[in-house]
Amino acid sequence: MDVLIYGAGSLGSLVGGLLARVHDVTLVGRDPHIAAIQRSGLRITGVETLDVRPAATTAGRDASADLAVVTVKAYDTETAAHDLATGDVGAVLSLQNGMGNEDILAAHVDAPVLAGTATCGARLAEPGHVEWLGRGTVTVGAWRPPDASEPVARVVEAFRAADADASVTTDARSRLWEKLAVNAAINPLTALARVENGAVAETDALAELAAATATETARVARADGASLTDAAAVEAVETVARETARNRSSMYRDIARGRRTEIDAINGYVVDRAAEADRAVPSNRTLAALIRGWEVGAGLHEG
Repeated sequence: MDVLIYGAGSLGSLVGGLLARVHDVTLVGRDPHIAAIQRSGLRITGVETLDVRPAATTAGRDASADLAVVTVKAYDTETAAHDLATGDVGAVLSLQNGMGNEDILAAHVDAPVLAGTATCGARLAEPGHVEWLGRGTVTVGAWRPPDASEPVARVVEAFRAADADASVTTDARSRLWEKLAVNAAINPLTALARVENGAVAETDALAELAAATATETARVARADGASLTDAAAVEAVETVARETARNRSSMYRDIARGRRTEIDAINGYVVDRAAEADRAVPSNRTLAALIRGWEVGAGLHEG
């Protein structure tokens, strides 16, 4: 299968590197990471040690591929959608954080759009080198059209052929909301407290706030038609916090590096959907305000 990875950061590089063991993969990203891969290939260390030679480019327009996997930050989804619309792709799979990405892609790309979640832990150690921190799983479901079972099956088989743990979900919306509950509870808390993920499960004050945030998110999810109980959302947060205890969340890393976060597509999305459903989400609202306040102070967001 010809696979285009649009957004070769930590997760995109890991996913692309794993798929490159058996598929023709092209990574789309930024220098100096892309330049390093062009020179010496991509090195993966951690769970396994791999050296692969995917194609790599900084240009994402006019691309042709059987599958485009989108792994950019949520605020770059619009750009990705416009670029992919100039090419010829058989299907588009989002493995991004936050909600709303699939709808943006579907509005621009004339191909089946699939929704996915990935629990693989990854960190970009240096240009051309990504650390694989946790084996994780990939789950894929149809988004548009909602009965796109054939491309879903092809994509899952492509991941399995590369020895990746992949499965099909028939309820992509609920899986995305569950992931959103996890991200909403862990990412801003670890970023604000400057702690690793495990602290969310191990520190009583953080665990209490995380549970409240996850519960609020589950209630909004159900108003959106998802099947996500309060208990399941809290359990998912606790499980991820423990399984990735030594990891720094992506939002923590963004703030540590002075970069814009994905708060608008995570807690901000919960706040927006809650307003439409007439639900109160004070924990999500507070966390979103604090992260946005930091972004304003850092000159990354308008007040």
